[in-house]
Amino acid sequence: MKSVLNRVQKNPRQALIVGALGGLGLIYSTQNNKLSADNPAAVPYPHPWSHQGPLDSYDAASIRRGYKVYREVCSACHGMSEIAFRNLEGIAFTANEVKYLASQVDVDDEPDAEGNIGKRPAKSFDYFPSPYKNEQQARASNGGALPPDLSVIVKARQGNEDYIFSLLTGYDNPPPGVKLREGLYFNAYFPGGAIGMAPPLADGSVDYDDGTPQTLSQYAKDVTTFLAYCAKPEEEDRKKIGVKLIVGLAITAGFMWYNKRFKWSTIKNRRVEFRD
Repeated sequence: MKSVLNRVQKNPRQALIVGALGGLGLIYSTQNNKLSADNPAAVPYPHPWSHQGPLDSYDAASIRRGYKVYREVCSACHGMSEIAFRNLEGIAFTANEVKYLASQVDVDDEPDAEGNIGKRPAKSFDYFPSPYKNEQQARASNGGALPPDLSVIVKARQGNEDYIFSLLTGYDNPPPGVKLREGLYFNAYFPGGAIGMAPPLADGSVDYDDGTPQTLSQYAKDVTTFLAYCAKPEEEDRKKIGVKLIVGLAITAGFMWYNKRFKWSTIKNRRVEFRD
């Protein structure tokens, strides 16, 4: 103990650095392995998403399957009011495919001469329709709970993709001693553990045409990838711009080094003598 105190007195800056690093390590281990007081929910396990690397791209096939899962399952309760059908065009869908997908969904038409609002097939510029007319209807249909909009849900939740995937696959029986009121389900990844949404996915609930296994984890992975793309559609453009900037800066640095080494150095080292 005395030796430690002596070292602290001799080099307080080193002791401060070691203490700070130790505190950061403790915070990291606590946040990644245990529950915290301000977020009483299990911490999602980090998964190796194919689009998270600095040079990685979205999985187009997964986005296509994820849209199918959303349309057949999630859209019954959750809207995506900030996403238009045209936003799907590019990585996973062509322009003609987007037009076809939009035509399969009905949206509100313009009022007629008498003020009545009918329905028409959606077009590419239309936004995803909401399953409810207003918040009151949404709460009444879900036991008082308001289903969140999924437009940017991946960015709006701590843990991002890992949280969405863990939530969809984290339904389980409540632990001993925990009783849930009627209409609630236990999910360790939801704050408080009691969630009003019934398990939305199960093995075989959605048919895939490409031979991909129709399992709960696969559904969760695909719809999470789809939601991540909708929340961050510009991510790939940012990566491309970043690569171009890095290459441009590297070339510029090479020219600067050459100029400094072979051009400027001869001028810098030149000696001027004045003679009478």
